[in-house]
Amino acid sequence: MDLHIVGPAATPDERAAIDAFLDPLIGAPRGGWDGGERSAGDGHFARGGHAARSHRELLLPVLEATQERFGWISRGALNHVCRRLSVPPAEAYGVATFYALLATTPQPPVVAHICDDIACQLLGAEEVCRGLTRTIGPEGEAARDGRVGWKRSPCLGLCERGPAALLTVAGTQPRTQAAAPIDAVGIVRRLETAADEREPGIEAIDDVRPSIPQLDDAGLRLLARVGRVDPTSIDAYRAGGGYQALTEALRIGREATIQAISDARLVGRGGAAFPTGRKWAAVAAQPAQPHYVVCNADESEPGTFKDRVLLEGDPFAIVEAMTIEGFATGSSSGYLYLRAEYPLAAARIEGALAQARGEGLLGTDIAGSGWSFDIELRRGAGAYICGEETALFESIEGKRGEPRNKPPFPVEVGLFGKPTAVNNVETLANIPLILSMGPAAYAKLGTEGSTGPKLFCVSGAVAKPGVYEVEFGATLAQLLTLAGGVPGGRPIQAVLLGGAAGVFIGSDLVEMPLTFEGARAAGATLGSGVVMVFDDRADLPATLRRIAAFFRDESCGQCVPCRVGTVRQEELLARLVAGRSLDGVDGELIRLKDVGQAMRDASICGLGQTASSAIESAVRAGLVHFDAAGASA
Repeated sequence: MDLHIVGPAATPDERAAIDAFLDPLIGAPRGGWDGGERSAGDGHFARGGHAARSHRELLLPVLEATQERFGWISRGALNHVCRRLSVPPAEAYGVATFYALLATTPQPPVVAHICDDIACQLLGAEEVCRGLTRTIGPEGEAARDGRVGWKRSPCLGLCERGPAALLTVAGTQPRTQAAAPIDAVGIVRRLETAADEREPGIEAIDDVRPSIPQLDDAGLRLLARVGRVDPTSIDAYRAGGGYQALTEALRIGREATIQAISDARLVGRGGAAFPTGRKWAAVAAQPAQPHYVVCNADESEPGTFKDRVLLEGDPFAIVEAMTIEGFATGSSSGYLYLRAEYPLAAARIEGALAQARGEGLLGTDIAGSGWSFDIELRRGAGAYICGEETALFESIEGKRGEPRNKPPFPVEVGLFGKPTAVNNVETLANIPLILSMGPAAYAKLGTEGSTGPKLFCVSGAVAKPGVYEVEFGATLAQLLTLAGGVPGGRPIQAVLLGGAAGVFIGSDLVEMPLTFEGARAAGATLGSGVVMVFDDRADLPATLRRIAAFFRDESCGQCVPCRVGTVRQEELLARLVAGRSLDGVDGELIRLKDVGQAMRDASICGLGQTASSAIESAVRAGLVHFDAAGASA
């Protein structure tokens, strides 16, 4: 393909960095058609265009590598990437501008991303941002001789520790550092240190105890190894019972493995609650080849951090579970798609994959079975929508993370157009447990309609925030008691279940059983396992505005109901909170309900379909009140 690329050329450093990333993967350029020097021998037509375009899946990784090296992606660098991958510049630009953590305009090499989402707002994020404005300067502007800057960020998945920040340092030895809890003084100190000392490696929070208040509980199952077993050692994992489940799966065979998952009645833990065994069986039955398995680790729902804890504290369990899934579905390749905001999880997973390959548990002839399977880690770049499974596929394929229409469903036409089984991290964490203890014993845990253990992310106004493991059937009140209750015995104003896409409930529903059927009966949802508590001091109207702003920012813009509806929803809330209604409060509330209904009925994916859920639930439950003077809780 002759792309006729116009505009600036890459600098020698940009060209060298991009080539250094791509050459080991696709080979050095052979001529002017794929990024090399143009010569008379190239002629006037290109050969091998299909092969060149087959590398499109490398677009996001090479853009991330460019960002890490230079701090932003220049037009010249983007042009060189397009030549190397035979991607039209307009499409590449569309991808580069889609992700929040990629920049196509100059920015400092050291940037602090400050979480100002719901949980961190409750813990003082606004004060942190005001402090940075005073000491560093306005958001988005370069400071300290252009070396540093700061930006606001949606949820960083550190809700139990907030306020939280993520520092990204670009250069020849790039690194990422998570920091929480943090204040403006601490962020400034880290910014200045990072700007002056380009040290290699990944810095991240490595103390798991604040994230798991139940750490000393001997009855844990999904969290049994987290904080007790070295997550960097495959030998330690095996000594703790690891890889027994894979051995069992290889012994009983593919069909029996799927049957065991079905008999356990495991359903997805990401919110949809689809039966996992049925999904695996559907993929295994597809005649089209190859089959793929995908782990959705793009945990971006505000208030959710359980996947981070599992990936950082028990990475081999997820690798083993993906391997079992690959075996059961007849797959030869797997992808673990991880949000970029989890640097320690990325390091732990990379280490686990390398050790598994070294032990013959990934790669060719796994454990002498004659079956080959491998897993590749892919990182997102800051896009909540990529948690939707088909948007995730598009992202892996090097496109904008925009959801696909269904049907066809992923079990038939998924990643690269082939049958694909996609599960989230917590769902996969249950797989080794089921095969180790047996499906019958597993199914006895919980309730008839909701089997097994469940992880909840408890944050907000509780004494001991963190990830909690309980059996399905425990009540919300029991969970809050485990978390130490509300400090000072203050009354509960509201509880947010399921995150920004979930619902608010009042204190009258705290005896609700935490099961799928119990949540449905109460008109609620368990969603991604978020339990965020608001006491009587919380500014609930401000929280609703932040949720509306979140969905406006995170809408991919592909479909009109969501693209326009999320904007109108935020505008409506802004007017109601400020007491500036267009035609009276009642008229605005009717309009708010109509906008929400339009998004539910006509949006392509779950983002638009749930963008109004939490906001409407708070109004419906009487947790917020609007009048001519504004809003009150």
